[in-house]
Amino acid sequence: MKVVEAVGVVKDYGLNGTVVHALRGVNLGFESGEFSAIAGPSGSGKSTFLHLAGCLDTLTAGVFRINGKDTSKMTKKELALLRRNSIGFIFQAYNLIPVLSCIENVAFPLTLLGMDRRKAAGLARRALLNVGLAGMENRRPKEMSGGQQQRVAIARALVKRPAIILADEPTANLDSQTGRGILETMLELNKKAGVTFIFSTHDSMVMDFARRLIYIRDGQIESEDVKGA
Repeated sequence: MKVVEAVGVVKDYGLNGTVVHALRGVNLGFESGEFSAIAGPSGSGKSTFLHLAGCLDTLTAGVFRINGKDTSKMTKKELALLRRNSIGFIFQAYNLIPVLSCIENVAFPLTLLGMDRRKAAGLARRALLNVGLAGMENRRPKEMSGGQQQRVAIARALVKRPAIILADEPTANLDSQTGRGILETMLELNKKAGVTFIFSTHDSMVMDFARRLIYIRDGQIESEDVKGA
């Protein structure tokens, strides 16, 4: 069973009185444990696909399944639970809570799940260790570099052990050396935990790391390359 599957997916937006066709009948699926990237120019539809995969937006037509569940038939509460339990997000803007410490940011998703604060802190500490941030638990985001903040975001995404990690332009605000380190961390975690990683990117380095690369243009899949195939 595919963990993410789009069948004939269409997504239209209204913009200044006109209709923008963000996705035009996309058919695309991802198996468990993939480390894949969707590449394309700005406005191609790659981020729209990730937002639909993350249940952050609704589709216009077609079917979108996450872990075999048709998202269009789910209630808002069911979608929220799916996001909370099965999907982790990594964004280029990090989206850390500035008033919380590093460990509090990582533990936050677990407290939303109702976990005891002490247990959540223990799991958050371990997640930070896994991304190379041991000893920085009490720092706030403003006291950390961009690369360190992105590592916190990765730890936060992974701490609840989701089936899927969606990373939208995760290296966009990083220098090449830091970006490479982040990608190496993600790839190592993918291999160890078997988590499915799906990136949207126009960064050639992300494309090089991806084991499967999908090109999208004008809302349609243009081509696909599977390394080693």
